[in-house]
Amino acid sequence: MKTATNIFVLLLILFSVWALLTPTIKVGGFERGGPKDLGMKLGLDLAGGTNLVLEADLTQLAAGQDPGAAMDGAMKIVESRINKFGVAEATVQRQPAGNRIIVQLPGVKDVGQAIKLIGQTAQLDFRKQELDDTGQVVNDANGQPVWVPATGTLNGEEVHLTGAFLKPNSSIELTPNTNEPVVHFEWNSDGAKLFEQITTELLNKPLGIFLDNELVSDPVVRAVIKDAGIIEGLTLDEARLLKIQLNSGALPIPLKVVQQEDVDAFLGADSLKSSLQAGVVGLGLVMLFLILYYRLPGLLASLALLYYGALLLAIFKLFPVTLTLAGIAGFIVSLGMAVDANILIFERMKEELRGGVPLRGAIDRGFSRAWTAIRDSNITTFIACVVLYWFGSRFAAGQVMGFAVTLFLGVAVSMFTAVTVTRRLFSLALGAGADQTALYRI
Repeated sequence: MKTATNIFVLLLILFSVWALLTPTIKVGGFERGGPKDLGMKLGLDLAGGTNLVLEADLTQLAAGQDPGAAMDGAMKIVESRINKFGVAEATVQRQPAGNRIIVQLPGVKDVGQAIKLIGQTAQLDFRKQELDDTGQVVNDANGQPVWVPATGTLNGEEVHLTGAFLKPNSSIELTPNTNEPVVHFEWNSDGAKLFEQITTELLNKPLGIFLDNELVSDPVVRAVIKDAGIIEGLTLDEARLLKIQLNSGALPIPLKVVQQEDVDAFLGADSLKSSLQAGVVGLGLVMLFLILYYRLPGLLASLALLYYGALLLAIFKLFPVTLTLAGIAGFIVSLGMAVDANILIFERMKEELRGGVPLRGAIDRGFSRAWTAIRDSNITTFIACVVLYWFGSRFAAGQVMGFAVTLFLGVAVSMFTAVTVTRRLFSLALGAGADQTALYRI
């Protein structure tokens, strides 16, 4: 049994070191990793980027529409748009009370484009030019054509053709001659019927394509079209944004940015560097104290702490867990609790040795009798972490949630390393011929 446990502990540390040193690891279909940060998922305060607070205009809801359902739908669409936009490690949270959504965009440089992508309702609709009794185009006061809804008939009712009839498979292509981007779209069965009727009516006439009441393009209909069409007159960036919006759906309610906070990437890098330096110095001082005070047991505990750090960081990378400054603080606190567990064990072993118990028996009793105190103290920490995470999720406080998650995981791993790993190291030391004098400072 002991041999199997020793092999398991060895394999686990080898796996942890491999996970940390491997530049990229594919987990769940996604590649995790990077040589600069060992593949850690860094939060906004470390990676730099933008924090946005979006406010929904609930006055625009239709009569009888549930505000809560509309907010949930808007949040899902915002999250879908951001993911398709390619923002790495973005976080979207809804404030439980009120009509605001918090969006964190680590590493985003073009904030204006991201805001445009998120905030547009993406209501696509098709219109035709209004004609007078003589068949001439009606112009407004500025001399521009007046556009009216392009409609067709479905089940005996006149229906306005909008983006609600689109399939979520729009794509971008470049025209062979001009190399200009066009957005291809495809209709569902009802949309195809409407589009066929409208293109039949507007043959050799312009068809206006509007996005959020703004004219995007007005191509002339050259043939009757049924299943699909294109939107032209866009830049490549505009075409890319439009494709994402069409495929992720229209927002059920308008959103506007009410708060924007930019975190400079250099500030984030400096914070990360300072945090890592503080962690390394703290770990070094703790290990120095353990070795000076407990000698060989302190050295064994220090090795267990290094094992603990490698294993926990590997877990952060593989899950992945978002590391923020508060999360790093949780990691360091859990490191201190791992040391506390070792000290409890060592002091209990010293009491057994003073009572005349043989070395091997003192080690066994030290671990078994210190376990209840370690277990109870860590359970109270687990409860505190759950409460902190709940409060953080209620008030969209990502820093509090990050602290709770890393502290919870750290304490859980520390229980394993302090009891199982340290005990295996003691067994190895005994097997190597270590005596009572070498193992303890009495």
